Amino acid sequence: MAFNHLPAAMHDALGALSVMPVTHSVPMAKNHRPSRPPESRGNRPSPRVVLDRLTASESRAARITHTEHLPPRPGRHAVWPHSIRPEVIRAVQDAGIEHPWAHQAEAAEHALDGESVVIATGTASGKSLAYLAPVLSTLLDGSEAANGRGTTALYLAPTKALAADQRRSVRALAAPLGNRIRPAVYDGDTPVEEREWVRQYANYVLTNPDMLHRGILPSHPRWSSFLRSLRYVVIDECHTYRGVFGSHVAQVLRRLRRVCAKYGADPVFLLASATSAEPAVAAGRLTGLPVTEVADDASPRGELVFALWEPPLTELHGEQGAPVRRTAIAETADLLTDLTVQGVRTVAFVRSRRGAELISVIAQERLAEVDRSLARRVAAYRGGYLPEERRALEQALHSGELLGLAATTALELGIDVSGLDAVVIAGYPGTRASLWQQAGRAGRSGEGALAVLVARDDPLDTYLVHHPEALFRQPVESTVLDPDNPYVLAPHLCAAASELPLTEADLNLFGPAAPGLMPQLEAAGLLRRRSSGWYWTRRERAADLTDIRGGGGSPVQIVEAGTGRLLGTVDEAASHAAVHDGAVHLHQGRTYLVKHLDLQDPDGPVALVEQANPPYSTVARDTTSISVLETDTEIPWGAGRLCYGSVEVTNQVVSFLRRRLITGEVLGETKLDLPPRTLRTRAVWWTVTEDQLDAARINPEILGGALHAAEHASIGMLPLFATCDRWDIGGVSVPLHPDTLLPTVFVYDGHPGGAGFAERAFHTARAWLAATREAIAACECEAGCPSCIQSPKCGNGNDPLHKRGAVRLLTELLREAPEPAVPEREAPEPARPPEAPPAT
Repeated sequence: MAFNHLPAAMHDALGALSVMPVTHSVPMAKNHRPSRPPESRGNRPSPRVVLDRLTASESRAARITHTEHLPPRPGRHAVWPHSIRPEVIRAVQDAGIEHPWAHQAEAAEHALDGESVVIATGTASGKSLAYLAPVLSTLLDGSEAANGRGTTALYLAPTKALAADQRRSVRALAAPLGNRIRPAVYDGDTPVEEREWVRQYANYVLTNPDMLHRGILPSHPRWSSFLRSLRYVVIDECHTYRGVFGSHVAQVLRRLRRVCAKYGADPVFLLASATSAEPAVAAGRLTGLPVTEVADDASPRGELVFALWEPPLTELHGEQGAPVRRTAIAETADLLTDLTVQGVRTVAFVRSRRGAELISVIAQERLAEVDRSLARRVAAYRGGYLPEERRALEQALHSGELLGLAATTALELGIDVSGLDAVVIAGYPGTRASLWQQAGRAGRSGEGALAVLVARDDPLDTYLVHHPEALFRQPVESTVLDPDNPYVLAPHLCAAASELPLTEADLNLFGPAAPGLMPQLEAAGLLRRRSSGWYWTRRERAADLTDIRGGGGSPVQIVEAGTGRLLGTVDEAASHAAVHDGAVHLHQGRTYLVKHLDLQDPDGPVALVEQANPPYSTVARDTTSISVLETDTEIPWGAGRLCYGSVEVTNQVVSFLRRRLITGEVLGETKLDLPPRTLRTRAVWWTVTEDQLDAARINPEILGGALHAAEHASIGMLPLFATCDRWDIGGVSVPLHPDTLLPTVFVYDGHPGGAGFAERAFHTARAWLAATREAIAACECEAGCPSCIQSPKCGNGNDPLHKRGAVRLLTELLREAPEPAVPEREAPEPARPPEAPPAT
């Protein structure tokens, strides 16, 4: 029997001072001078006072496992490069910024010298101004040119909300410059009647990689005047482009460079990133160009109090009789309620759309008991809303009408909200870079701020709140992406050929894996070779066949059955787990039950829902099997082996659980009849021999439970060693696997072709599995719980599991662990998967 743990993508697609993240030093800009951080505004309580109020009761105080204090930091000023136009400097000064920070001036100088540059500094350090000053100055120069259109610039953001927010900032800053600066958003929400004006007249176009991929590049002749004059490409929040999504964006940018070259343009790339390890290396892999790094943050920082918070155990018992800890959702809703009552402006970050809705609903209900007017000042913000809903929420947040917001990562990605006092983070967001990015949303005006990380009941969160050094004494992670993944590269070669015939010379731009894929694309009938190059053979646009965010398929429309009203959408690949028959769906504080999911509707896939008020939430369950396709690398691990290679994963959603709200208690299980899905990806796996099992005192009766427990915990701990979320990866454990003929544990990337996470695990296996063993052994439970070995998405209902057996097994495995082939913090970048993409 195989025990499995499926990633979301398979559900979806088949510190600075002593504590801040470590950054690399660069030479300082000239003429810097110190300045004091801004004084606190008004009579707002300090973050320490706010935290003391939250923990006034003894039971609340016991939930704090650690408090970290980041003292305020002064800033260092510089002077703008002499080639910045005086009108731009005056506009910046009119906005209240007399002098730039040293890193802003340095980045602007590189940009004006024609060097691509990445600015990797902290949240609210003024990265936007660092690239806007040279961009606006160059646009002004271009507006005086005789070619009519003038110089242009392109801005890319990972979310529509961030692009809209940046347009507001650009318009405000450029207002004194008149109509020579013409910013415009071009995305899926842009009205059709405005699009032609944007193409013909806007000189600063703000969009996202999806629209560049599907809208601009395939229609490049209509954009010829814009592309011919393109001087700068700004890539905001570039640290978010990791894994498969980042690999897709890397190839979209190579297609952009190729099309620009056709029109005689060679734009400079300006990238803004949260603090990360080796930002220039990551930016270079993303753009395919050499990139200069500016990572010495010269901006001031207000005081930050950062608390680690562990919810208490309840008297309830969950699967297999394990104790149930109060959920991070319930704790976060309580904290958001209390902070709102205090008048503390707060954003609560949660990773799931459902979680954002639940937190807002619970907080609104509790606030209504205190003051009905307060309930209206809390809302949810997530993807899947209609455009007008998003815009209204953004405006309410900007105006201060909203005091509290439960949000997904859309607000992590740079929406500039001044005056926030606190951030509550419901569960570790997957990387230290994201953690600091979210925490930095508060105190954006240099004021003091409070951040609280509320641990979920899983191995990694439990480990972190009891090992604060892993958060506050470690550098942020490197960004992992693999543009040469054939499942990523192949469709972009097709899209490039659809845009312009591909030549031999073009293949170098797309990387060393491109030449080997061309014969396969020809054999599949996707490309046809002629003397002038390769041509796309089909009528449909190649770009329309690829979803760069990895969802695949058309979005499923969520429709109210009684009225026909469209509530929103969900990725087709996520539909099996998210909107199956009987699923609970939340939207804008209202609860709906899915009556029927129809993926075969001729008008497009649809989920029909009815408003309801069930006292439970739903969680899909699945089964998974795995087969080894090819072993790329293997090393001895005592008598066993540690391997890395290609695998095929077959998954099927088979049922769903109903869980009581707040407590998470399981109320029942309902069977489902949905088709299986297959995934070819990359995996790391380890085997153990009979002698090793004997040494660990693992008999056949507990072998399955020991392997299963080690698999769950290792998946939970991997995000500490790779830039992934536990939902990006999956696992399978088998007491006797038919391909290895030994007890085997697999951990795999949940994306076609792989995302680099499994390879990172292979190269850091000793440290990764040592942390896994410690997390299990240190947990205070008797036989296993969600804090150590239970998984919320286990397809086998967390049965069997054997905690002590897992500890003994990992102890024996680590006793014979080999020295790493490379230093574990310097593991190589992900290798290229050798296998070809599917023929169709």
